[in-house]
Amino acid sequence: MSLETQTLPPKNASVKAAGDASLPRRTFAIISHPDAGKTTLTEKLLHAGGAVREAGEVRAKGDRRRAKSDWMAIEQQRGISVTSSVMTFEFDGIRFNLLDTPGHEDFSEDTYRTLTAVDCAVMVIDAAKGIESQTLKLFEVCRLRGIPIVTFINKIDREGVSPFELLDEIAEKLALDTAPMSWPIGMGGLFEGLYSFEHDCAFLAPQRGSGAGQTVEGIAPDSAELRSALTDSAAPLLEDLILAAEACPAFDREAFAAGDLTPVYFGSALKEIGVDHLLAALARYAPSPQPQPADPAPVQPDDDKVSGFIFKMQANMDPNHRDRIAFMRVCSGTLTRGMRLGNSRTGKAMGLHNPIFFLARDRAVVDEAQPGDIVGIPNHGTLRVGDTLSERSDLFFTGLPDFAPELLRRVRLEDPMKAKQMRRALIDLAEEGIARLFRPLLGSDWIVGVVGALQLQVIASRIEAEYGLSVGFDMVPYETARWIGAPDEASRKAFIARERASVAEDEDGALVFLARNAWQLQRLEEECPDLKFLAVKERQRSTGTAAF
Repeated sequence: MSLETQTLPPKNASVKAAGDASLPRRTFAIISHPDAGKTTLTEKLLHAGGAVREAGEVRAKGDRRRAKSDWMAIEQQRGISVTSSVMTFEFDGIRFNLLDTPGHEDFSEDTYRTLTAVDCAVMVIDAAKGIESQTLKLFEVCRLRGIPIVTFINKIDREGVSPFELLDEIAEKLALDTAPMSWPIGMGGLFEGLYSFEHDCAFLAPQRGSGAGQTVEGIAPDSAELRSALTDSAAPLLEDLILAAEACPAFDREAFAAGDLTPVYFGSALKEIGVDHLLAALARYAPSPQPQPADPAPVQPDDDKVSGFIFKMQANMDPNHRDRIAFMRVCSGTLTRGMRLGNSRTGKAMGLHNPIFFLARDRAVVDEAQPGDIVGIPNHGTLRVGDTLSERSDLFFTGLPDFAPELLRRVRLEDPMKAKQMRRALIDLAEEGIARLFRPLLGSDWIVGVVGALQLQVIASRIEAEYGLSVGFDMVPYETARWIGAPDEASRKAFIARERASVAEDEDGALVFLARNAWQLQRLEEECPDLKFLAVKERQRSTGTAAF
């Protein structure tokens, strides 16, 4: 069931061939708590935009049942997203760059970095569960970055919370004004249809044994025509619709752009109810590419010189070729295939010979990219998360910090003869940002730091699948890690001499203190007031080389 009206473009009507660089851009992410239907909605948006041929891939058999954005083996086995995926498609004269983010809190750092590369976000809420913990955390990240939010309340084909209660919860928990753009006429077993306030039309669900549903256009919520089209049991539901039309505030585009108001769409991703309206809303309301924070000054999208930043690394998307892709948000200028850009971290220039667009793991070489586009850059270890690529030598994009891990484990290699291969695997994964990697100054053991235990399973699974190594993880006598900020080299050396047994270097060569517990960390902060123990490490213009 899909909701279509004459005011919306018919499905696939305006899909253009890839490579049309003149199209306006909409770059957005989808955020949610796990199991709210985020990946299903991603696939349905791709289908509505003509990027995939089948709408029912998540319900098909065998390999076809796997979501397009979940391409890793562990994602397909568990049915969850564990890494961000990038998908580019063109619809209704607009190029969309869709970033599907992990919903599980153990992968929140990957999601945070992804949100630095978007101009808008779609917040998916389960109609039966309302706002959940991970949704709240991700919303706060969007608020800190001033990212406008479009809300999609999913699973209205199941029993759920009253739409009024859901709107109140958004207002109370998120301090965000709401403007419903559509409204469900009943939910679950009482679902009769969906009304669009934007287009004054109603999609009426098929009644039992009656085949397809119907769309009634140019109809008011309190009209006798709409009332007669519903069943007798729907009268109380219609009263809610009339109340919503009269009482709920109208959409204010300026308040939305400022992050103070969210347009709310109801629907069911699985049944394709309301997905077309959501896609049309993103085309109509989502902001075009915005200025990006940088030093010495924010970068405007209409600047002539090409610039962009690396917000994600992905190794072994094609394990047969050991490829390594850096995902770059183009922030200004027109990027063309073959041009050379300087890396602010290394001071060296590199040629972009094969920039690519993605549909998850599928890819196509692109000759030209504009601000807002997400391009993949194949490389062999020359790029890192946080790198700035630009035609300017004085530019450095900011706002991509590293966070201290909350779980530390020693890596155990089952075959000691393959230590060199394990070293390469760990460095590759650390450079992706999937984990922090520490090498203690004393001893030869590797220690990985992650946000949650599921990340350890992903690391072990990928090392086995992509490198043919079997690894395990052992407990360590440390609870947390903190980067050490010293005012001078003498203070740095004095601290190393004092605490060498608990000092390590990360993959960048930065000094790290491995704390046994919070009490020890607090004691050191009191005893060493000239030092800083940092839970967040800001990306720098230049980093040292790790002594690995």
